[in-house]
Amino acid sequence: MKRRITYIQRPEAPFAPEQVTLLSKSVQIEGLDAAREDRITFDLDDLPEELRAVCRQSQELHIRWATERPFDAIAPFASRVSPGLHVHYTPVTAGQSSDALCSVLRTAFGVVEDDVICTSPEDSFIAPPLRATESGIAASLQYHTQLPSLTSLVDSLVKTACAGDGPCTAHDLTLLLKADNVDLDFDITSNTLTMSGVWNNAPESVWSETIKGPVSKADKVEFGLLGAEKGIDADEIKVGGLLAVVGEDKKLKPTMFSFPSRHHALPQSAGYMVSFAEPTGLHPTMSISIPRSSLGLPPAPDDTTCGLYTYLTLPSSVFADQYQIGSTDSLFLRSHNLAGLRAHAGETDLEAPDWVVKRWGSTWLIELATPDLDSAVQSANWTATIPLHLRYLNPSESGYRSADVPWPVVFWACSAEDEEAGMGINPFDRKHLGYDSLFAPRTLFYQFHPRSDRLVEEIDFPVLHLKDGEGLFKSRNIELATCAVISLGFLWILWRLVQVTWSSGLGSNGKTERSHKHDKKE
Repeated sequence: MKRRITYIQRPEAPFAPEQVTLLSKSVQIEGLDAAREDRITFDLDDLPEELRAVCRQSQELHIRWATERPFDAIAPFASRVSPGLHVHYTPVTAGQSSDALCSVLRTAFGVVEDDVICTSPEDSFIAPPLRATESGIAASLQYHTQLPSLTSLVDSLVKTACAGDGPCTAHDLTLLLKADNVDLDFDITSNTLTMSGVWNNAPESVWSETIKGPVSKADKVEFGLLGAEKGIDADEIKVGGLLAVVGEDKKLKPTMFSFPSRHHALPQSAGYMVSFAEPTGLHPTMSISIPRSSLGLPPAPDDTTCGLYTYLTLPSSVFADQYQIGSTDSLFLRSHNLAGLRAHAGETDLEAPDWVVKRWGSTWLIELATPDLDSAVQSANWTATIPLHLRYLNPSESGYRSADVPWPVVFWACSAEDEEAGMGINPFDRKHLGYDSLFAPRTLFYQFHPRSDRLVEEIDFPVLHLKDGEGLFKSRNIELATCAVISLGFLWILWRLVQVTWSSGLGSNGKTERSHKHDKKE
């Protein structure tokens, strides 16, 4: 087992040397104001048998989780995904996915039965648009579910992979409940599973803890305290600070290095808000509002071309019309401040009710149309609107049901002219986010910051009212009225057909009789 703990201090955060003490078998941290990444690498033999079997049948397995709480991501942890659990999976043999994958997801992440609704990858996952990446082909199957907490995962790991008093302890795992992002990645080359968590702020405002060294020679614990700043090149991040291997090094070693980064954070003023126009009804409209002062082009390299995008992750009960969003009608697109639909995948049947939809939902990559900043009022917000639709859901006693829609991510994507160039080695790189594989390998992403108390919108919409009470529109009356209207309509159509047939018959006989009389007279 290998563990790497990295603290990234903000430039304005105070620091004194006595806040970090390296001992013979541990590192003590006192009052440290910093972001943190904790990365643990497990060998397959360290994993539970069911999870080990899933990994052995996986060509690609990448799990991403993001909290519903807002957070300010800092470099080099600037990447974002929509709140919830994301799974990207490719079986070793095409068309032969692991039957145990859904079982592992339900056991590891599901606190209650509806947390992870998954029967098999073929039935529950969607097939995203494929594009070549630096490491081959993006994962062939994708899954998402709204998951507010990682309680079940933490409980499972405490009992299995991190049991005992080693470098991975129950105390460390409970910190995952307050993490901003948690990732799990299986590497088929090394047969290892890496779990990483990121906290952009300490749960208790500052970090004060003791990091223990390894308990066996097979384990390794690495520690780093770094500061990050912009590199010489526009796509680079430069970091410098102190490193140590706990239990081996006698003192902290100074270091400084730089690397190209795929994801960059825009200034904190570059925020966005998501809302739905009221009343939502069955055709809600999502609004994405950004301050006009934050819509200037990002500080990307000169050889890149940038576009403003949003990536939506929608549950099965909510969908967009690919023919409407993908329209080439410039008037329609301008009215919504959209440039066009660039990619979509998942459940897009316009007529299917939610109870017949098997897969979890759909994803949408939409390019937004940027305003003319020279003539715009800089103090105002710029808003893009995306028309959505709600599927028919099962009736309820209240006459209403709700759907949780995670906030989309909003970013600038800047692609280089040389699409074949690689990104180089980044020790904090984060890939397989869903949208990154839809761009060229050397694309840089500049992330906007969501601004809300909760990064999920709850939509209430009307359904059939089951509760029988007073009034004309109770469910029984609606059923009887529907049957009556259908029956009357059928009888009317039948009567009209009889009329037409009878009239045609009379007209034909009359014409024959007149013709016969005329011939006889001649």
